[in-house]
Amino acid sequence: MSEASTEDPTRAGWSFDHSYARLPQAFHARVNPTPVREPRLVIFNPTLAISLGLDPEALRGDEAAAVFAGNRLPEGADPIAQAYAGHQFGHLTRLGDGRAILLGEQQTPDGRRYDIQLKGPGRTPYSRGGDGRAALGPMLREYLISEAMHALGIPTTRSLAVVTTGEPVFREEPLPGAILTRVAASHIRVGTFVYFAALGDIEGLQRLTGYTLQRHFPDRVGSGNPARALLESVLERQASLVAAWQCVGFVHGVMNTDNMALSGETIDYGPCAFIDAYDPEAVFSSIDHQGRYAFGNQPQIVGWNLARFAEALLPVLHADPKQGVALAQEVIAGYPERFRSHWLTGMRSKLGLFTTEPEDDTLIGDLLDHQRAERADFTNTFRELDPLAPADASMADWYGRWTSRLARQSQSPEEVTRLMHSRNPRIIPRNHRVGEALEAAVRKSDLAPFQHLLAALASPYVETRDSARYTEPPPPGSAPCRTFCGT
Repeated sequence: MSEASTEDPTRAGWSFDHSYARLPQAFHARVNPTPVREPRLVIFNPTLAISLGLDPEALRGDEAAAVFAGNRLPEGADPIAQAYAGHQFGHLTRLGDGRAILLGEQQTPDGRRYDIQLKGPGRTPYSRGGDGRAALGPMLREYLISEAMHALGIPTTRSLAVVTTGEPVFREEPLPGAILTRVAASHIRVGTFVYFAALGDIEGLQRLTGYTLQRHFPDRVGSGNPARALLESVLERQASLVAAWQCVGFVHGVMNTDNMALSGETIDYGPCAFIDAYDPEAVFSSIDHQGRYAFGNQPQIVGWNLARFAEALLPVLHADPKQGVALAQEVIAGYPERFRSHWLTGMRSKLGLFTTEPEDDTLIGDLLDHQRAERADFTNTFRELDPLAPADASMADWYGRWTSRLARQSQSPEEVTRLMHSRNPRIIPRNHRVGEALEAAVRKSDLAPFQHLLAALASPYVETRDSARYTEPPPPGSAPCRTFCGT
């Protein structure tokens, strides 16, 4: 790093490009963050900063807080808010970045490109009457869960910093205001394509298709049909992503088409949660009254969102509308099998299976049925499976079939255990522990529980002396966890 970068957080190694901002005006609106009264740094991610080519020492303290709050812009920033639409609980709505501003695309030393976005920096042309601000609790939740997902090995946006603003935000009650700095491969969503399709802007769809293909799937550039190549590529990544969610018990909670990133990253951690007892009908969001986004529905909802993506692409899939529909249907028809393949691969690994047998689906399904019937903890059940330990009486039949299945492969018990422990986390963000940490941080200005939980979640597959505190399900009789969007 240069000497200047260690003195000035606006010159801390920022290396911005603005390829999205160079797209036509319909894609975005230029807007600056609204300064806040008294920014203070709450949490900062030095490891992520280093990977982005930034100087972490220049990004600590109050001067850096001014940058993360938007009071001072990093060198080379060109702030924009992005336009998009979205199907919110199935209903199409014109949206856009109502409380987010993209500073630019950080170019890393190894040639990668990441969006640097402020979440909660004030009003934009897409705010639709909102204040453009965010509260401390939801921003800390996104920081915590997104970093936990990264440690679990699941594609996700990341969190670089959270600052408080010194100003309240008013929701059901006054809450401390905060701004999150989010890092993403991009913020291009299914809803971005839906936006241009709703406008009937075929030229915009063509530009967006080519741009997204070049940015996220460069190996498919030059395909005979760019729109088909994009649809196939996005489908594959989304099938893999939701399979990963299902394998760790993650419930996104608000799987609208504006919250589905074409990069294949998990994005927007509003009413998200992790299941304790296995239950496909688990819903945590306070506004999902019908269970549309329940845990067990997530694979089907991804398929639904992909169908909306395909519909948006129809004008650029083929000049003949009928042939465009046929192409879209052909690609979308492959989604269930792609999801199933990814999910079975993940679940086999959780059971220590290196090989494939036709009966594996039944073996996995029977274990999940047992968990549901017994209200067994999803994470702990998988982590505590041991091919060398005696079986619990209630699982004796299943255990016998499982160990017989293991005996038909060549790997040793030690190899089986290593695989299982690398795929079955010991620690997840338990909802009651997350709630405790956020309550202490927001209500008592005590960040210690948050920091301890964050440190434990950084090594989710490793047994430590502190593991026990974070592996216990909520006490019997605890009130069901409810989560909120935070808008």
